[in-house]
Amino acid sequence: MLAEIGVESVQELFDRQIPEGVRLGRALDLPAGLGEQDVYEHLRELSERNVSAEQELSFLGAGMYDHYVPALIDMLTERSEFLTPYTPYQPEISQGGLQVMFEYQTAISELTALPVSNASLYEGPSAIAAAAYLAKLHNGRRRIVHSAGLHPHTIETLRTHAHGYGMELVEVPLRDGVTDQQAWAQAIEADTSAAIFAQPNFYGALEDAAALSAAAKDGASERNGKEEPDRQPPVVIAQVDPIVLGICKPPGECGVDVAAGEGQPLGNRLDFGGPSFGFFAAREEYLRRMPGRIAGETADADGRRGFVLTLQAREQHIRREKATSNICTAQALNALAGVAYLAWLGRRGIVELGELLLARTHYAREQLAAIAGVEKLHAQPVVREFALRLDGDLAAIRRRCALDGVNPGVDAHALSGRAEDRGVLLVAITERRSRADIDRLAEVLKSAIAAQREEVPA
Repeated sequence: MLAEIGVESVQELFDRQIPEGVRLGRALDLPAGLGEQDVYEHLRELSERNVSAEQELSFLGAGMYDHYVPALIDMLTERSEFLTPYTPYQPEISQGGLQVMFEYQTAISELTALPVSNASLYEGPSAIAAAAYLAKLHNGRRRIVHSAGLHPHTIETLRTHAHGYGMELVEVPLRDGVTDQQAWAQAIEADTSAAIFAQPNFYGALEDAAALSAAAKDGASERNGKEEPDRQPPVVIAQVDPIVLGICKPPGECGVDVAAGEGQPLGNRLDFGGPSFGFFAAREEYLRRMPGRIAGETADADGRRGFVLTLQAREQHIRREKATSNICTAQALNALAGVAYLAWLGRRGIVELGELLLARTHYAREQLAAIAGVEKLHAQPVVREFALRLDGDLAAIRRRCALDGVNPGVDAHALSGRAEDRGVLLVAITERRSRADIDRLAEVLKSAIAAQREEVPA
């Protein structure tokens, strides 16, 4: 192989490809290996440093949520026909897995009110980046306008993809907790490829999805001028929380072209950060630009109902320059948990869950905002997460709460890095957090703020 490519050694191959400035230039400074028993003890000690959502009263959120996962999820996902298969390349022996994909797609389409769904992606942020790439392929333009209310991880992922695809990102600021609609409309130029916002946004506020969608399309039309009156408007993309769709108007009815996001709240545990899955739904005109794969329904030679992989837009299936995704698998097992969870809830159940979250979140928000040194970040409507601004050292306050077995929420600044997010706490409420739990949070948070104030010299 070396002779065929014209080099003398593997080292020469590395020397040609890796610049001198990024090489270490010495052997790795690693300690001597440990025996198996010693390794086990070391790993056990490390694992004991972790604290799970089962061991503390947790109000963490910001994209990953501690919802209840019914026992039937584990029962289904642990079945060997779902747990062990890789990819259903042979439909004649993969009907169970393909039907799961088909039913999952159907559920996501019904949830989002968009006619086409793929059979899942890796996770939420990369799903939004894939949607932005879809827009570039669709209209050939390279300018992406996005709201500052997107999750910081999504913004970072968009930046990474934009660099690789040669695209420009334009961020629209928030005003009173939601996307500034005037700035949003002004940012949409004729060369805008995609306009992206979150529903709800990173700070828990519900956006006016219909108004943002209309402004994106109308604004682009107004700027097209007389030379290109038929120029396509930008692709409107919404990063959607699937749980809130039980009580919120679905994106497909708000003028959104692509709805994508994080599927973890649907039947998937926190599990120390993963795994999860990304969902992706769109209007039919974007079908052939969609990433990943789509399962379809058909009939076999005997007329019996069957399922096949209808579309696979990955580079291992089609010419690389035409691929819309280089992801070589999807989180199909996690998507199975998602569709099982939605079936378990049912049409009425997801509405009842949303109504329960709405009531408990309102109660928690009012209780916490009544504490001295705590105020609402904004007054916008929220469903199951909200932002507070705390007067004091947020890190110290969170540490004090942890000593009492309560995790009060996420430090927004730690995720976003924005100066304006210093002191901002994101508090998430799920059905696992009772009214008594919320009262406990209020008690502990109040005590932690008071104690932190006493330590700070006047």
